[in-house]
Amino acid sequence: MATGFGGNEGQGEHHQGAPQQPSLFQKLNQTQALREVSFSEVFSNLNSAWLIAGQSHHPQIFTTASNSENDHFASSSVTADQIQGYLPPIPPTALGSSEFIQDHQLKQAYVGGSMANGIASTELVSALAHQGNLAFYGAAGQTPDRVIKALEELEQRNPGGSWGCNLIHSPSEPTIESEVARILGSRKVRHVEASAYLDLTEPLVKLRIQSLQRDVNGKVTPQISIMAKASRLEVAKRFLSPAPEEWVRSFLERGEITADQAQWAREWPICDDLTAEADSGGHTDNRPLSTLVPAFCDLRDNIAVNLPRARQVRVGAAGGLGTPSAIASAFALGAGYVVVGSVHQACVESGTSPVVKDLLAQAGPADVIMAPASDMFEMGVHLQVLRRGTMFGTRARRLLDLYRSHQSIDEIPVNDRARIEKEIFRMPLEEVWNHTRNFFLEREPAQVERAESDSHHRMALIFRWYLGKSSDWANSGNPERALDYQVWCGPAMGAFNEWVQGSILENAGERRVATVAHALMYGAAVRTRAQDITRYGYQIPSGSWFDPVLPNLGNQPYPMNFNDTVRNSS
Repeated sequence: MATGFGGNEGQGEHHQGAPQQPSLFQKLNQTQALREVSFSEVFSNLNSAWLIAGQSHHPQIFTTASNSENDHFASSSVTADQIQGYLPPIPPTALGSSEFIQDHQLKQAYVGGSMANGIASTELVSALAHQGNLAFYGAAGQTPDRVIKALEELEQRNPGGSWGCNLIHSPSEPTIESEVARILGSRKVRHVEASAYLDLTEPLVKLRIQSLQRDVNGKVTPQISIMAKASRLEVAKRFLSPAPEEWVRSFLERGEITADQAQWAREWPICDDLTAEADSGGHTDNRPLSTLVPAFCDLRDNIAVNLPRARQVRVGAAGGLGTPSAIASAFALGAGYVVVGSVHQACVESGTSPVVKDLLAQAGPADVIMAPASDMFEMGVHLQVLRRGTMFGTRARRLLDLYRSHQSIDEIPVNDRARIEKEIFRMPLEEVWNHTRNFFLEREPAQVERAESDSHHRMALIFRWYLGKSSDWANSGNPERALDYQVWCGPAMGAFNEWVQGSILENAGERRVATVAHALMYGAAVRTRAQDITRYGYQIPSGSWFDPVLPNLGNQPYPMNFNDTVRNSS
């Protein structure tokens, strides 16, 4: 295989737009001999750089004769002045922000997002971290004791590794959020993903400020990296700004931060990385990624005028990233990293049940529906779930309609009440309340106290019993509740399924999360190179090379119809 032209170039970020001809190309001697190589080398050897010439419908690939190891191609009469373009090295490790990769000590700018209730399990997180990706444990919906147990396991399996834990905004369970934040700080978990925040909360802000420390060289750095997820500009702005001054003073007065930390807090944004969450599974506003990522980048740059440290915040992309083309597009939009969630849920290491993994592996891009969120039910917040094979979405929406139409359980018409007791709850609502009351007495007693005097809130808690249990039934694979499975899922899942049809990854039992991550990033690099070629005005010929083989995966075929996909993308 040819070593290519400057084979060690291209580490770090790959600049989108028309590829620039580097100094190495400019220094080519006009009479230096060039050697033509097979066109397939362009895609099978992404680590090398190449020169391109020829007619638009018949591109030719060259390297310097002295660098070529291919003896079966004769020296070409083409000279440097006839070369039309330069194709820089574009391995998966070159996609995204080199600073992101370096700061988090990764191999590539790929993140496994947290999926609640341990669906982003310790096994899944460890598998991604071992391959040089960043991954977050799904702590949302779990008790503090369970979170501690998971953190202990991750610390043992991945000491000093590139893993973290989720901290979710819990307006209905503030005690849980506060305790999990305290645990993450006390255990010095290096990476925290803050998700579902509609506004900043004191536990999150305190965690951020307390993590600011001066190192042995006198440099102030956060000991805990915060990756915030947002889908609205007003929320993103809060994460890109310093902590609210009144909170800083309050923390200082209570002795929870030092005077130095109070001063540093005025100079640092709340997050180190900001994920633009588009049309994702779970909590989402269904925003289009193509407008959200650039808007977040512009917002960051504007804030950085008065807060210089905000310039260091990397903007990432999440939502709808189920194919290499989608991931390549996210990087082209300016994303410094990508976050994948829905696709991982169908992987072997996922914490959900085998039956749910099979359902996910059969889903199409349109097999999703918006349904009320359990943790923000009274606020009317929705999340995106699987529609195929389950009735959860329609049943949960029915409960929200009843909640909005009536002020108490007693106001529900007799026929409607009988129907939901039979079809949804499968028990009298009084019995549901007893289960719900006992649950919250242990987890968040203030909720019970409020419900005793507020019949509408009591109604919400009863309905939330179904919303919460439906996720448990799905994760455990309860066969008696198959039609009530709540499975968080975005259109990326269906797009991934279409992409891997006919490959070994079509079967959910073969989907190892590290393999999926590698396939997506490798494919994104291939598409980026294809775009580099077409931007020079060349057409990519079909049938002139074999499908690439994924590196480090033996003879496993690349899971796509490569020729058709590249032609379509061009």
